[in-house]
Amino acid sequence: MMSDRTPAQLYALLFGAVLLAVGVVGFAVDSSFATGSGIEGDELLLFEVNGWHNLVHIASGALGLALAGSRAGARVFALGFGAVYLVVTIWGFVDGSSVLGLLTVNTADNFLHLAIAALGLGAGFASSAEPVGHAGMAPAR
Repeated sequence: MMSDRTPAQLYALLFGAVLLAVGVVGFAVDSSFATGSGIEGDELLLFEVNGWHNLVHIASGALGLALAGSRAGARVFALGFGAVYLVVTIWGFVDGSSVLGLLTVNTADNFLHLAIAALGLGAGFASSAEPVGHAGMAPAR
């Protein structure tokens, strides 16, 4: 049931599915794998994508979906993903056009990455790795 899922599990499931789909669709928009100063991307809605960005979306989405079924796994995903996306956000705002010379970004990407980071960290911190009522409790006799 959905009501039995933690915020981290819902986050991993939702963002996993969306990022996987965006990564696949992104290849129809731009599948180039340029790097460095020659890096370019095309817009998928408002967001810059390229082949590298699409692969990151697919890998991130698949990982989120794989870990969504476990409370502990989803919590690690939400916290880790949130932390990584926070770094990507900062890097994107500082550089303005790419992250590591691989992933094209624009201002819309940076704000989306910030929201993804905040939601991931929030969902991770709001979730326990253990079922409610079980953490630190002795087994019933």
